[in-house]
Amino acid sequence: MIPAIETKSLEEIREFQHEKLRETLVYLKNNSPYYQSLFTKNDIAIETIKTISDLQQIPVTTKTQLQEFNDDFFCVPMHQIIDYATTSGTLGSPVTFGLTDNDLERLAYNEAISFACAGIKKGDVVQLMTTMDRRFMAGLAYFMGLRKLGAGVIRVGAGIPELQWDSILKYQPKYLIAVPSFLLKLIEYAEQHNIDYKASSVKGVICIGESLRNQDFSPSILTQKITDKWSLQLFSTYASTEMSTAFTECEHFVGGHQHPELIITEVLNENDQPVLEGESGELTITTLGVEAMPLLRFKTGDIVKLHTEPCLCGRTTLRVGPVVGRKQHMIKYKGTTLYPPAMHDLLTYFEGVKNHVIEISTNELGTDEILIKISAHTDSEELLASIKDHFRAKLRVTPKVEFVAEDILNKIIFVPASRKPITFIDKRL
Repeated sequence: MIPAIETKSLEEIREFQHEKLRETLVYLKNNSPYYQSLFTKNDIAIETIKTISDLQQIPVTTKTQLQEFNDDFFCVPMHQIIDYATTSGTLGSPVTFGLTDNDLERLAYNEAISFACAGIKKGDVVQLMTTMDRRFMAGLAYFMGLRKLGAGVIRVGAGIPELQWDSILKYQPKYLIAVPSFLLKLIEYAEQHNIDYKASSVKGVICIGESLRNQDFSPSILTQKITDKWSLQLFSTYASTEMSTAFTECEHFVGGHQHPELIITEVLNENDQPVLEGESGELTITTLGVEAMPLLRFKTGDIVKLHTEPCLCGRTTLRVGPVVGRKQHMIKYKGTTLYPPAMHDLLTYFEGVKNHVIEISTNELGTDEILIKISAHTDSEELLASIKDHFRAKLRVTPKVEFVAEDILNKIIFVPASRKPITFIDKRL
């Protein structure tokens, strides 16, 4: 199930996207109060913007603007909104996204071709280990995409290893959709309860929320830790509510494939200019075919690198490499630039660490300070020294590390109001 456009030449894909871009600009000019104002204020004649490179004439859209002018981004009357989703904002309150019936159909199509990219086929059974409630778009999108693909869905929801294994053993799913670190908890539970997980029906996992690869596409420590025990195919996927689009790996594991009929991607530097080919920058997207809340040059906050060489799977589309980190989470520590994913991965290396939280604050000198709180099977100076040595060897810095009781740390990580575990806290002013 590969859409024809995804196997065309890069030139054909560009021309296709240029046509879709022009249609999007006309739609925004006719229907979006926010972009109507933007075009007028900046004296932008959309007729002059014919290619992706011409987009540089248009200012970027940030999450702060999306929050400040939330209602102005809606392009349809509210009675046409069929579903409401929210995503976190930069100013404290969430941003509301509305979807029309056509947007829901687009969302289902996106997930169907994304799951097909990872090898899921009609008739396969998939266990969904993420929530569909709390106005969470992803869980709904996964369900609709699997339904459109013709796969069976077991809606278990997040957490609870015992319930997950009950469903796996009863319904025999071939694939799971899960946060990868939770797979370690599934393995631990199986080992403690004599479940032969290596002989289970599960062959692959669509992984969400955490990175599986290093920048050269080699497996991360987390990936190695999982696959050393359980021989699974782990597929990385990257998406966000704002994009209404997913970038999912195929069986060659060399980045998430772009769907050119759904999204235009740019990678920009700190001055909002395109980076040179092969360089990292902030992923900036323009949605195509979105009816209720299309976005133009929206800065995602994620630092990534694009890959353009054709993939062995037959797709010729751009691929998004592993996320280096979020721009707003960048840490300058003792002259070294760090991002949380690299630190999370290093902490996964230690068998003795049960859970961890990384806290960033500003010290009295006005510079970044790192505190890592861990709960461990056994508190020991040897473990602390080993963690610090590993950080020094891999990242060239030594953060402050302290032990915290597991029950206290879990209250920080697993907040009832949060849809995801909280393992990074930014207290900087």
